[in-house]
Amino acid sequence: QVQLVESGGGLVQAGGSLRLSCTASGSGFTINSMAWYRQAPGKQRDSVAAITSIGTTSYADSVKGRFTISRDNAKNTVYLQMNSLKPEDTAVYYCNAVGYTDYAPFRSWGQGTQVTVSS
Repeated sequence: QVQLVESGGGLVQAGGSLRLSCTASGSGFTINSMAWYRQAPGKQRDSVAAITSIGTTSYADSVKGRFTISRDNAKNTVYLQMNSLKPEDTAVYYCNAVGYTDYAPFRSWGQGTQVTVSS
């Protein structure tokens, strides 16, 4: 079983920055891709950014140019640097990892971290 633990959420004013972190733990696993999703109240969970094991990235149009996803494969950690934050970025942010263990493929989610952007 692969567990994900997120950190770095909080309250920030519009125009400010936050950096989210997510670390995977367990044994006998390999992570292919990692991603960040977010879910605002009353809305579905949407993809924000993703990164493959070789560093290929993709972003939702709404965050391009403001957010940067990166990862440290040695630490099984993915980061989301969020700049120029807007009130509409307010949501619970979830980390996601896809890969395989010694026995089976896996897809794991973190518990979520709240990001609130005040106007």
